[in-house]
Amino acid sequence: MNDERIQQLTRFVEEEPGEPFNIYALAMEYINDQPTQARLYLDRLLVEHPDYLPAYYHAAALYADLAERERATELYNKGIALAKAQNKQKTLQELERALKALEEDDDEW
Repeated sequence: MNDERIQQLTRFVEEEPGEPFNIYALAMEYINDQPTQARLYLDRLLVEHPDYLPAYYHAAALYADLAERERATELYNKGIALAKAQNKQKTLQELERALKALEEDDDEW
């Protein structure tokens, strides 16, 4: 995690709150070292910009990592529906594979 980059991205979010990529980039900067902070930004992104497709994969994966599997499943399914609506085949396949892996992992418990 790069503090200077975090500061810069935070400024971008403040200056352009309607730009979803800025929120997404900030969440991605936090995702490995401060997942709780990343979750705040991903949740904000999903509420304020529900059509921002890249958020769904990472948000769902983060919730799965945090053992919130029901929320992860919900987000994967919403992302799948959105990818179909936006005709984004590659993203659709990635989301479907991730959901299948999560379901298989659940079956092993």
